[in-house]
Amino acid sequence: MWPFSKRVEPETEKRSAMSGFTAELMAARESYVSGRRGIAELTGTVQACVSLWEGGFALADVDGAPLLSRQHMAMAGRALALRGEAVFLIRDTGQVVPCADWDLRTRDGVPRAYRVSMSEIGGGNTETALAAEVLHFRTGVDGVAPWAGSAPLRRAQLTAGWLQAIETALSEVYENAPLGSQIVPFPESTETDMDKLGSQFRGKRGRVLIRESVNVVSAGGPAPQQDWRASDVSPDLSKAMTRESLDAARNSILNVFGVLPGLVSSTATGPMVREAQRHLAQLVLQPIAMLMAEEATEKFGAPIKIDLVRPAQAFDAGGRARAFAGMVQAMAQAKEAGLDPQQVENSLKFIDWE
Repeated sequence: MWPFSKRVEPETEKRSAMSGFTAELMAARESYVSGRRGIAELTGTVQACVSLWEGGFALADVDGAPLLSRQHMAMAGRALALRGEAVFLIRDTGQVVPCADWDLRTRDGVPRAYRVSMSEIGGGNTETALAAEVLHFRTGVDGVAPWAGSAPLRRAQLTAGWLQAIETALSEVYENAPLGSQIVPFPESTETDMDKLGSQFRGKRGRVLIRESVNVVSAGGPAPQQDWRASDVSPDLSKAMTRESLDAARNSILNVFGVLPGLVSSTATGPMVREAQRHLAQLVLQPIAMLMAEEATEKFGAPIKIDLVRPAQAFDAGGRARAFAGMVQAMAQAKEAGLDPQQVENSLKFIDWE
């Protein structure tokens, strides 16, 4: 009642946005600086493996899905290597839009609906879509969470942390340790003379420095001659086995991504490089491509095939030529011997050749 009416404060409206402009900038900056998982993503070893995955998927032959361009395949390969998942929204206009962030609802462990966010220059855009409108590629799927994938580094956090710790320690050593520094004994003198003498040693790399000195008589006699030798204060890193530890951590990370360590060896030969390419293409990337093809076939409603082995040329051309020549010769001999075609086919199936 007037004049003692109770003042009512306006209620503060609270809203929660999954992906606003500021949140996207912070997430993009954090992802750029520390990586998606925050462990070892910025090391050269990991980025080399990610580049191999990205290049392998960019080379893939996609049959039946013209919407999946090489650019989309490259983005999917990079996202699978760093995040273990890649999500694309299928538009009615025939476009495939990559999603920066997403949330989903499942039933029986199968995604039913998505809330996806697309990055824009002026701010993010959030939409809700059904599962049939979203391409969700996953790798490293666990039975506990079949709707989510896992990155290779997440599956090897101890090794990734080990590599990061070693490279961080080495960077701090090269930044702060007195590498190449020496302690040179000199007779006692004033501080001004010592500073002047020390400044003259700077920038004298590769030159011969001659300094005249006299014997110091103190405590009953001259200083011993061995005291005049320079002492090196550079740390001895070989005792810490940094080289062996770094090589072991790098090889473990390479194996996690499916790259044979011999591929990056300084003594690698042509056959070794071909074997490493064959191993990466056939046993690592091609199975993931087949899973992606199944997902795209389900969402597009048409049979889709994704092949990485043929474009990557992950085979020995000379060996295949010799094998083909041997098969032709064997077929000619079988024809001369009068063998039935069914018998030849049964023989090929016996040795697991279709």
